Amino acid sequence: MNHLFSILSISLLFCGCGRFQNEDKKQDRKERVVCISKQYSEIIYALNAQEDIVAVDISSTYPPEIKKLPTVGYHRALSIEAILAMKPTLILQDDNIGPEHVVKQLTDLKIPMKNFGKYQGNISGTDSLIREIGSYFHKEARADSLCMKLDTEMKTAIESAKQYKDTTKVLVIHFGQASNIYLVMTKKSTAAKMIGWAGGKMAVEDEKGMKQISPEIVAKSDPDVILLTDFGYDRLGGSPEKIKELPGVASTKAYKNRRIYRIEEHDLVYLGPRTGENVQLIQKLIHQNGQSK
Repeated sequence: MNHLFSILSISLLFCGCGRFQNEDKKQDRKERVVCISKQYSEIIYALNAQEDIVAVDISSTYPPEIKKLPTVGYHRALSIEAILAMKPTLILQDDNIGPEHVVKQLTDLKIPMKNFGKYQGNISGTDSLIREIGSYFHKEARADSLCMKLDTEMKTAIESAKQYKDTTKVLVIHFGQASNIYLVMTKKSTAAKMIGWAGGKMAVEDEKGMKQISPEIVAKSDPDVILLTDFGYDRLGGSPEKIKELPGVASTKAYKNRRIYRIEEHDLVYLGPRTGENVQLIQKLIHQNGQSK
């Protein structure tokens, strides 16, 4: 009888442990998410949903604490070794990753990859993306709050832009970390939309969003203001004499009037929860010496 009771007790113990271990594993399981999209990264942090993010691409630089995470390379020049070293259970990416052979390796290894909907590059599309990511991470209330804040700040910025008489012509110079060259952003870029909302005008037209800087392009555009993104500005030490050496810059009204300002790349190249704030920041930079109505 005692022997039979012992067998039953052990059987029940193992059954019980198995059941509760499975539940514990599900509750305690830690996803290992690698996020390869600066736009997704900022939104996830804004949602307070970053707990399981273990690595990002090198262009994910906001918020500042994200820089504490390991990186897996530039989003178009990824390292398969760096990604696999993170032991990812999920990769979030926005269909703008490469090179192709790395994407194929990830696909062949059957590492789950997810991207969110492709929305128009405007504020309503940004709201939709924030809400979709919020729903995925069960942060719906937080997503609603972020969208309300974004919409309010954008309305304020656009209303404020009406006060300026003249459209300030703005040249945006960006140091391409992948190509190691200076580029100018054009009217096809996200930066152009933000500068337009701020009451400015993009200085360079082109079919592509960016093109390599040249004396001819800069001289022809002759901007009132130059915005130089952080990596390039810091690379030059913020020195006017060094900035002057960039092709064509010395001849511009912006250089002669000392209207060259540093701006964070991540504030210009995608739309996100802080776009309203960023448009207001651009407004202050490009109009600080300008005239209002």
